[in-house]
Amino acid sequence: MTGILQDGARRLLATAVEAEIADYIERHAGLHDAAGHRMVVRNGHLPEREIQTGIGPVKVRQPRVNDRRVDEDGRRLQFSSEILPKYLRKTRSIEELIPWLYLKGISTGDFSEALVALLGPEAPGLSASTVVRLKEVWQTEYEAWSKRSLVGKQYVYFWADGVHFNVRLGGDGEGQDRQCILVIVGATPEGKKELVAIQDGYRESEQSWRELMLDLKARGLADPPKVAVGDGALGFWAAMRKVFGETREQRCWVHKTANVLNYLPTGKQAKAKQSLHEIWLAETKADAERAFALFIETYRAKYPRAAECLAKDRESLLTFYDFPAEHWVHLRTTNPIESTFATVRLRTNRTKGCGSRMATLTMVFKSLQSAEQYWRLLNGSHLLEDVIRGVQFEDGLRKDAA
Repeated sequence: MTGILQDGARRLLATAVEAEIADYIERHAGLHDAAGHRMVVRNGHLPEREIQTGIGPVKVRQPRVNDRRVDEDGRRLQFSSEILPKYLRKTRSIEELIPWLYLKGISTGDFSEALVALLGPEAPGLSASTVVRLKEVWQTEYEAWSKRSLVGKQYVYFWADGVHFNVRLGGDGEGQDRQCILVIVGATPEGKKELVAIQDGYRESEQSWRELMLDLKARGLADPPKVAVGDGALGFWAAMRKVFGETREQRCWVHKTANVLNYLPTGKQAKAKQSLHEIWLAETKADAERAFALFIETYRAKYPRAAECLAKDRESLLTFYDFPAEHWVHLRTTNPIESTFATVRLRTNRTKGCGSRMATLTMVFKSLQSAEQYWRLLNGSHLLEDVIRGVQFEDGLRKDAA
């Protein structure tokens, strides 16, 4: 079966390349030199090469094009296939397989065995050393990405979180604390979620978050987000108020629920969790306020710490009611970040740590960058323009709606 598929792939590839070259020659068929000879013609074939694909190696023999045209600087023009780039030896899916295996927890020492199992024993150029080279490339990519210009960019919403890893920050004193990676994801005016910032910091301190947000402003991010969603880390909110003072605060209900339940005995948690759901799933803010009050009244006497944990963030837990109802599912949690970090934790658990500070940053960057491709648009993306213009919403609906 594999042989049949490989033969079919070879034939399809050859047909596609032949058509591409025929089109290229046809487009320049009217060009002739002083002797009347055509400037662009076929000229035999290039040496046969082997391309690694998801179904194994596929041999290809690409036609050669003799292009005698020159550009304005006197340099010879050359045909370059978009289907078979000159130095292609592995398909894009194979290139993506290597970082995927690494980020899922396969150590560099186990790569050869894993690749042989997936691609067969004849898989040239896919040794474990490839991962070492790729990690260097990823580091360069991260450093360039973290310095990119943000001039003209705008984010309507921010999701922020900090996650700790088993990596020491180095130096004396504060170096004894685990590395904390600070992450911000933003929603563009078109409704697309984008990775905005990744930076390591000392715990989740105000100074670390402040440095990150000031860096965003210094690189050109002028407009503050309308809403920031995060957990109860005081450092983030203190920094946000100083750097983006106009941004409204929305506490993450997933974090808050976990924090409240932590103050209750196991036997009480299921019922309490349902009561908390009745708050943030209420149809209107008034209904949420009533459910909020009921929870406080129910648990305040016997479990005051649980009641206080909820009550202290009452206003910021219900901010989402002042924005389009279609956006509520996105604004109530930091899920875009939380779900992705599950992959990073899998890697760190498997390898008993992350390695160096830069290795951790790079791993987080590549994991989030990979996940970013699958983040879906916000529900009701067209309503973001209303949010940007400052249109008022009440219980998820426009106040000026008929």
